[in-house]
Amino acid sequence: MRKKDSTSATDSASVQPVKVWDLPVRLFHWLLVALVVTSFVTGNMGGNAMQNHMRSGYAILALLLFRIIWGLVGSRTARFSDFIHGPVSAWRYAKGLFSKNGKRHLGHNPLGGWSILAMLLALLLQAGTGMFADDAILTRGPLALWVGSDTSSALTIVHLLNKYLIVGLVALHLLAVLFYLVVKRENLITPMITGIKQWHGPLPRTVPMAPVWLAGILAALAALAVYMLVQAGG
Repeated sequence: MRKKDSTSATDSASVQPVKVWDLPVRLFHWLLVALVVTSFVTGNMGGNAMQNHMRSGYAILALLLFRIIWGLVGSRTARFSDFIHGPVSAWRYAKGLFSKNGKRHLGHNPLGGWSILAMLLALLLQAGTGMFADDAILTRGPLALWVGSDTSSALTIVHLLNKYLIVGLVALHLLAVLFYLVVKRENLITPMITGIKQWHGPLPRTVPMAPVWLAGILAALAALAVYMLVQAGG
């Protein structure tokens, strides 16, 4: 009989290490953090820094394409099917959020899953609209000429406004990490660095990990796709 992936935090006082996050997911997470910060800073600087803003945008788009594919064929905890639950599951988890007997989840919990999905979609919208944006001064996305000036202007506005949504989602993510660290006594940062989570109670079944070489091939293909798209537009 298989053991469940989630259990009550009070089922056992034992704490044992379990490998949860594969290397591709961890690299994706921290590279995305660095690139989002780079994009935000260079975008606000303007001028010559916009060249680096565009490069970081291309890299973010490649990372997102990789993550979407990895969410379908990657390690179990990396798959969307593992952490995207229905609204009822998310609501039930939210109701027990402050309970000491609330369930722990090996990967992303139901609320965290929706947060991750929202972040991915917002960043995909940002990177996508950036490809068609044109500030009519210095910077033009590589695909801006593929659409009319009115469409490009509209997408530019979306690109400028959507960054505030991303800032809000990032702030919410940081607050959630702090909440789990201080209130729930659950460290979410270290596992995303080491891949190892300290699990309370009965051990879950082993998490199947997809091969790193497959992630390398998929990442290379995602980067090639973005490169070809940029070249086609240029």
